[in-house]
Amino acid sequence: ARSVYVGGNTASSRGLTVSLTKEAGGDMGIEAGALVLADRGVCCLDELDKMPKTHQDGLLEAMEQQQVSIAKAGVVASLPSRCSVIAAANPKSGHYNMSKSVAENLSMNGPLLSRFDLVFILRDEADSDRDRMISGSIMGRVRKGDSQSGNHQVKQQLDGRMANANLVPMQHRLPWVNNFQKQPLPMQQVKDYIAYAREYCRPKMTDAAAEVLSDYFMKLRHPGMNESKKDNVPITTRQLEALIRLSQARAKACLRPYVLKEDAEDVVELMIESCKQVHMDESGRVDKARGGVGGKSKQRRAFLQAMRDSGQYEFLYSDLQRIADRLSLPVGGFKDFVEDIREAGEIQRTYNGSTTIYK
Repeated sequence: ARSVYVGGNTASSRGLTVSLTKEAGGDMGIEAGALVLADRGVCCLDELDKMPKTHQDGLLEAMEQQQVSIAKAGVVASLPSRCSVIAAANPKSGHYNMSKSVAENLSMNGPLLSRFDLVFILRDEADSDRDRMISGSIMGRVRKGDSQSGNHQVKQQLDGRMANANLVPMQHRLPWVNNFQKQPLPMQQVKDYIAYAREYCRPKMTDAAAEVLSDYFMKLRHPGMNESKKDNVPITTRQLEALIRLSQARAKACLRPYVLKEDAEDVVELMIESCKQVHMDESGRVDKARGGVGGKSKQRRAFLQAMRDSGQYEFLYSDLQRIADRLSLPVGGFKDFVEDIREAGEIQRTYNGSTTIYK
C-alpha cells in the first residue's frame, strides 16, 4: 500500500485534493494532490492545527465520500481518494485542557473532527516508570550497534579513565583557555579542522555518558521533595534528544570516537545555565512563561497572594477585578486570565443561583 506524508503548516487545499494546470498546448490538466496520490493507502497529516481553516475544508469531501471533485475552467471530474487519514495536532495553548472539548483545544471545526473514526488524546504527564522507559529507548536507539563494533573494551577503558579524573566545571575552564590562547588560530586551520571532524568523526554514546543524560532528564521531569512540580522547568523528550546531539557535537569537536562522561557533564552544565537564563525571573524562581510554554506565572503569583491577603474566602467576579486594578494587571484578557488560574486548580468556581462565586 502507498503512503503520503504531508505537513499541515505547508499544505494547501489544492495540494491535498486536486489542482488545475495549463499545459503547453493551452489545454487544462489535472494534478493530483496528497489525498488522491494516497488512494488505497494511508495519508499522514502532521501539524493539522497549523493548517488554515480554509484549507482544512478540502478534507471534508475526501474523508466522507472517499473522492475529490473539481468543477473549474470547464473541467468537471471526480478522482478517487480511498485512503485512511492519520492526523496529529497540538493544542493551541501548548497543553491540553481537560475542561475544554477536543475541538476547543485544537481550534478545529466540528464537522472536520467528526470525520475521524477514532480520536485519541496523548498527554505528557510525568510518570517515573514511563519516563525512564522512554529515555532508555532513546538512549538504546543512539547506542544501537555499538556493542557489535568490536570496540566495547575501548569504551570501558575510556569511561574508567574519565571516571577517575576530576572534571573542572566549564565556567572555570573557559577563562583559563581564553588567557592561555592569546593569539587566534589561523582561519584555514580552523576550517580544515571542522571539515575533518564533520567528515570522519561519528561519536558513539557510552554507558557512562548516557547515564548522566538520563539522570538529568529524570531530575527535571521529577523534581525533588522540596520542589513543586508546578514550578519545575518544562522538559520533554525533545530536550533529551537535544542533550544527545550536543554531547555528540562536544565529542566530535575533540575528534573522539565516543561520547564520554566528560562530554555529557559539560552539556548538562550548559543546559542548566540555559534554563536559568530562559526560565528564571529576577527573584530566582521558575517562570514557565519565559520559555514560551504559556501563562503569566509572575502575575498569577501576585494575584493569588493578593487574594489570600484580602482575608476573604469567597469572591465575586467584581472583587477579582478590583484586585487586578489594585495590582495594575492588564485589563484585556482578564477573563481568560482568571480561567487559566481556575483550570490550573488554584481557585474554584461555584454557582449560587445566577451568581458566580470564586474561592
